[in-house]
Amino acid sequence: MRQAVEAQVLNPHLELGEQGLRQILSDVIEEVRRSVGQDIDGAEVLHSLLTSSWLQSLLKVYECLQRHLRESPAPVLDYASGMSLQLLIDIRSVPCCSEEAKELYCLLRQPHLQALLSAHDTVAQKDYDPVLPPIPEELPEDEEATRIVCLVKNNQPLGATIKRNEITGEIFVARVIHGGLAERSGLLHAGDRVIEVNGFCVDGMEPEQVIQVVQACSHGTIMFKVIPITERPVHNQTMLYVRAMTDYSPQQDPSIPCVDAGMSFRRGDILEIVDQTDTLWWQAKKLQSNSACAGLIPSTNLLKRKQREFWWSQPYQPHACTQTLSTVDEEDDMIAIDDKCVEADEEAFESEELIEEEDDFSSNIEGMYLAGFRRSMRLCRRRSVSTTQLSCHTRCPSSCCSSLNNPFEEVVRYQRHPEDMHRLIALLGPSGVGVNELRRRLIEMNPNIFQGAVPHTTRAPRGYEEFGREYYFTSRESFDNMIYNNRFLEYGEYKGSLYGTSVDAVKEVLNNGKICVIDVEPNALQSLRTHELKAFIIYVKPPSLECLRTTRKESYITTNYYVNRPFKDEDFQEMEEAARKMESQYRQYFDQVIINDELQDSCVQLLTAVRRSQDEPQWVPASWIRPTAES
Repeated sequence: MRQAVEAQVLNPHLELGEQGLRQILSDVIEEVRRSVGQDIDGAEVLHSLLTSSWLQSLLKVYECLQRHLRESPAPVLDYASGMSLQLLIDIRSVPCCSEEAKELYCLLRQPHLQALLSAHDTVAQKDYDPVLPPIPEELPEDEEATRIVCLVKNNQPLGATIKRNEITGEIFVARVIHGGLAERSGLLHAGDRVIEVNGFCVDGMEPEQVIQVVQACSHGTIMFKVIPITERPVHNQTMLYVRAMTDYSPQQDPSIPCVDAGMSFRRGDILEIVDQTDTLWWQAKKLQSNSACAGLIPSTNLLKRKQREFWWSQPYQPHACTQTLSTVDEEDDMIAIDDKCVEADEEAFESEELIEEEDDFSSNIEGMYLAGFRRSMRLCRRRSVSTTQLSCHTRCPSSCCSSLNNPFEEVVRYQRHPEDMHRLIALLGPSGVGVNELRRRLIEMNPNIFQGAVPHTTRAPRGYEEFGREYYFTSRESFDNMIYNNRFLEYGEYKGSLYGTSVDAVKEVLNNGKICVIDVEPNALQSLRTHELKAFIIYVKPPSLECLRTTRKESYITTNYYVNRPFKDEDFQEMEEAARKMESQYRQYFDQVIINDELQDSCVQLLTAVRRSQDEPQWVPASWIRPTAES
């Protein structure tokens, strides 16, 4: 017995014979048992180890594996799918089948079982594709190691680009597109040299000719003969989501390496950056896109360079910390009777608009005062054509100037916690589209939840006005000090008095547990989009001209002379033009777009959007969640 154990230890690859390991172990246990009786040191420990149940089980597993290696499993039959088909025919031919036979018939007809039997036959018959060519017996000593790569296409793009060495004429894989066929296979890599495609030598060919060879096979097997790159770089990519702040079209970009691999996007699109290996050209996917394959887009640095060189469209307007709020030069100083209203609403608005001396634009509902509907505040936002010139400005946050010209804005998913402060709701749209009317109706729905911000002013209070209700009345010195400390979201001057909406007024509403709803001009958007307010921007868009003519047939506008008159076609055209310019410049900031064709439907859409902004996850700037030191 000792000799058998020693022989096995000296030569572990020696066959164990019929006795097996368990027999040898039994002999060892017996000898250890005798040693225990003779009081030999350590024998008891060794005996307990060898008699343990886990070691016995391990040896059984070892013997099974050894038996499996000696006798490779073989299929009982290699035509299981054919036998199942014959069995189905036989069962069907029987006039009266038992319940068991009917159940077997139903099981054998199931698609998943048929697929399983077909796969079994393929493995049993060893019918694998493709059949690779045999390796030559004699290879030149100086020939580089090559690899045969076979990819099966099914009317899908290969997902790789190639480039040509202009000196040697050699063809290389330039990049592998994330999510494409080549990337999913893991067999092609950027830097691999392509020698043959489907048996055609590609050395010296133009890239367009190589692409034609690949495209000739829309489905089936494409065989590449490549010399692999010796050292592939290790990519530690981090997931990055961005909001596009500019438009891009690869068809209009002469510098893109491959137009077909490019991906177009528009302002406001959310992009997932999947590869930043190339410092100039990133790979990205649009969220909620059906395509699994990524596309090429310019990197942040490349887009900035294009903007500086002025050979790419400039997406932003020149920025200054102080800007005029009016965005449309042709816009008259008009305030609309906002939208198609019922006759009672129109009459109520007419009576309020015709009061020239009093600028009270607030409302009362069941004894509750609704602040924030101030005509003077709205007028100071518009460009005046009278002798009284306006000077309207927006707050410039510290991070505004540095981030304004970034073509991409990093975003993250944000879900407001029920105990957190509500998000600010900001409405904007062209004059006359109905922004103020929608805001008024939203607040009137539930004043205990929705509230407007009380503006500041430097003018003296009138007899019926109270501090903190109509306005926060303050001195010009205090107002200027608030301007200096960037405490206004927007402010302006009207008839010698300053008016403004402050950050503190908005936060006061939010701190009271209510949802603050304000209407702003587009240039105020940058000051609203901060981590302390987390504004949700809703753009109110006018419908088509035909719809405007129908829904505003009985509505009126108020010009800078405070004279009510019906809408004219030129008013609708100006509204459409103002909306087009506003959307083209600021679309990237809109979280929701509402087309105000029917007022009742628009109110429902607005209420739904507000609830969604507070309760559902949203894409927000990453700086809101990870504020920088400057912000």
